[in-house]
Amino acid sequence: MAHEAPGPPLQETLSCWEREQAHLKASVIDWDTEAWQRDSDFAGLLRVGGVDISFIKGDDVRACASLVVLSYPELKVLYEECRMVNLTAPYVSGFLAFREVPFLVDAIQRLQKKEPSLMPQVLLVDGNGVLHHRGFGVACHIGVLTDLPCVGVAKKLLQVDGLKNNDLHKEKIQHLKMGGDTFPLLSDSGTILGMALKSHSKSSKPLYVSVGHKVSLGAAVRLIQACCRYRIPEPIRQADIRSREYIRRTVELTNSQEGGQERGYERLRQKQNPTLSPTRGLRESSGEERPPENPSPGHHS
Repeated sequence: MAHEAPGPPLQETLSCWEREQAHLKASVIDWDTEAWQRDSDFAGLLRVGGVDISFIKGDDVRACASLVVLSYPELKVLYEECRMVNLTAPYVSGFLAFREVPFLVDAIQRLQKKEPSLMPQVLLVDGNGVLHHRGFGVACHIGVLTDLPCVGVAKKLLQVDGLKNNDLHKEKIQHLKMGGDTFPLLSDSGTILGMALKSHSKSSKPLYVSVGHKVSLGAAVRLIQACCRYRIPEPIRQADIRSREYIRRTVELTNSQEGGQERGYERLRQKQNPTLSPTRGLRESSGEERPPENPSPGHHS
């Protein structure tokens, strides 16, 4: 059964969220804090984490929160956790963290307790960092709360502070020829908010990389490029693949089995009561119509 997302929050809640973002933003560190970040080959970097949240099709509340840790530079999965969660906060552009971050922070804290030796040295986040309406996106939020170096990796451009997906921007993308090519995302205020990166030579769409916490933009871009076998960096890609597979295995398969049982019960009822209309019986058992299936909200805040 699909779950509908809660309604929009009260203005007082949004104001509270803004104040919390402003408070936490003061703790963001946008320079390299670890020795491995300053090494051209990232010597000393052994573990890279990735997080993602995948939604059940047609359900805006139930989702799978996934954390993976990969070895570096081999990019082999060392640890994974997938867990079904209920997203009780509504999706509001610019406040994605308040909807999703608590579940991802919980996953990191569980890893710290269970397998501290597998804690990632840096976390790649499907979303933005300082490239954000108020300079504090989901990658910053996770970074500050966990004290981990974090990098925001978005698949679409968040159009803030003069950044626009217009003809000029598309022309710049056309000039990205090889994997590793970049151009800066310069805001109207004169600040470089992130970098557009052609992460793979065969990819026609760039990634939008921004600082989350405890890493410089230059090191962040180099790291994302080093973690890309395909367009999406492998830690985020594996977190996404595994969360979707977990949903398929534990939720959709269960629903399918339950549906098969109900059809079996219906056939049995038909044998026991031949006068029951099959159409009427099915209509009665179906209950309310399912709401239209909406794509999950984009992870760009």
